[in-house]
Amino acid sequence: MDCKIVFSADKKLNKILNNVVSEIRNYSNTIVSQIKRLSEIGIALSSERDLNKLLDMIVDEAREFTNADGGTLYILKDETLDFEIIQNVSMGIRLGGLSEEKADFPPLKLDRSNVSAYAAIEKRAVNIPDVYKTDEFDFTGPKNFDEKAGYRSKSMLVVPLMNYEDEVIGVLQLINALDMESGEVIAFADEFVELTQSLASQAAIAITNVKLLSDIELLFESFITVMATAIDQRTPYNVNHTRRVVAFSILLAEEINNCSEGKFADVLLSDDELNELRIAAWLHDVGKVTTPEWVMDKAKKLEKIFDRIEFIIERFNSIKKSITIEAQEEKIKLLTAGGPDVSAQVDAIDVRMREAIGGIDADINTILKANEPGEFMKDEDVAAVKAIAAKRYIDNNGGEQPYLNSDELKNLTIRKGSITEEERKIMQDHATVTMKMLQKIPFTKKLQNVPTFAAEHHECLNGSGYPLGLKADQIPMQARIMAIADFYEALTAADRPYKKALPSDIALDIVGKVVKNECLDKDLFDLFVNNKVYEKCDDKKLQQIENMCKV
Repeated sequence: MDCKIVFSADKKLNKILNNVVSEIRNYSNTIVSQIKRLSEIGIALSSERDLNKLLDMIVDEAREFTNADGGTLYILKDETLDFEIIQNVSMGIRLGGLSEEKADFPPLKLDRSNVSAYAAIEKRAVNIPDVYKTDEFDFTGPKNFDEKAGYRSKSMLVVPLMNYEDEVIGVLQLINALDMESGEVIAFADEFVELTQSLASQAAIAITNVKLLSDIELLFESFITVMATAIDQRTPYNVNHTRRVVAFSILLAEEINNCSEGKFADVLLSDDELNELRIAAWLHDVGKVTTPEWVMDKAKKLEKIFDRIEFIIERFNSIKKSITIEAQEEKIKLLTAGGPDVSAQVDAIDVRMREAIGGIDADINTILKANEPGEFMKDEDVAAVKAIAAKRYIDNNGGEQPYLNSDELKNLTIRKGSITEEERKIMQDHATVTMKMLQKIPFTKKLQNVPTFAAEHHECLNGSGYPLGLKADQIPMQARIMAIADFYEALTAADRPYKKALPSDIALDIVGKVVKNECLDKDLFDLFVNNKVYEKCDDKKLQQIENMCKV
């Protein structure tokens, strides 16, 4: 055999082998690169928490991964496939997800004649080289679209999205795979099917996780609003308190963020910090679940389970009857004994009786007035009640009793509001209970300060507050914000049993005096007043507060 022929054959064989090795190496590198890219996509998907952004990302990555011209993502809802994302590069279409335009198309019924529905029902991928050359499925829809849009749908890869429970939650449909070099439409390569299924699986898990997280957050929000509503509904005098405190707190925090100069120019609360403040405001009174209703609902000074003013009125009526009986008995004795001045003496007894009864009626009116709570009780009114309490009468057993007992006197001489100091301490204990209750809840890292903010909204900068008696440098700004919101709301609330709603100017004047006593934060109060935050808590803002708990 000629050596040249053998050498030539060997050379050709080596060239062929080298080409094969090169192709295998290139293919291997491509597969490794795709697997690496798939892994990177999986990491990116698992870290995304915004559902719309996640859905966009799934279709974007799937298109780029397979070099597809178009992609559609359906989500399974109530036995139908709903259009969530529609993308087509060559036609410049991008609907759903983060796009302002939504994919507003009628949902697909789970009918096997539709390829996407079939993939969902059978839980398997479908790879079609040319939709115009198959009668396996009904492609009337794509063909009608092509005719109207001047497009040519050809290759199609449809993959179901299945979660960790092997349930289909949606379908990913890719259209028109493009050749990397020529840009011509080709069939989806077989290796892309398994890789896309892997991507779809990761996407399904990511979607499920985001929805689960959203459901947990919604459940938590619902729990918060239920707790707040339960506290407010315990008394008819507190129906909108929590919502208004939340609104004032958020409004004031937003004004802080808008400051470009002054004390708060460098302060910027993040969305997470604003949300933390919002949650704390919702829960600031949760400890009132243990506060006795007779303290919370104490509309009159003598009220406990019922208004004890009735006992006093009955007692005073009994004293009036005793005065009347004594006068009658005295007159009978005079008339029986007879004498020249009997008529005049009887008239004198009647005068004394009427004066005594009139005095009792005046005492009743004084006590009725004293029983009404107010912003401040005058010294002369306190003295008048004490003078009544010093009077004595003889009971049915012949014993001497005071007109008012010590507890009645203590309640009727309450200087401000309707509760005694002992009852005030019971009321104030709700802050301690709030702290204890919220510390039992395993808040996430982003909400870890909720117990602190909620429990410390009654602390004062001068250390006179409760429950911990903290001073200025120990009280976080969020608790100071809530302190102003809570105080102003209490003053202007129209549903309190112990006072009427105060106009804004008077309420702000009262808050200002408390600020001067170094109880509340002056800088925050100035911002509250100067930016008229108090005027911005309207029905629209309250509705926004409600809606924030429904997202």
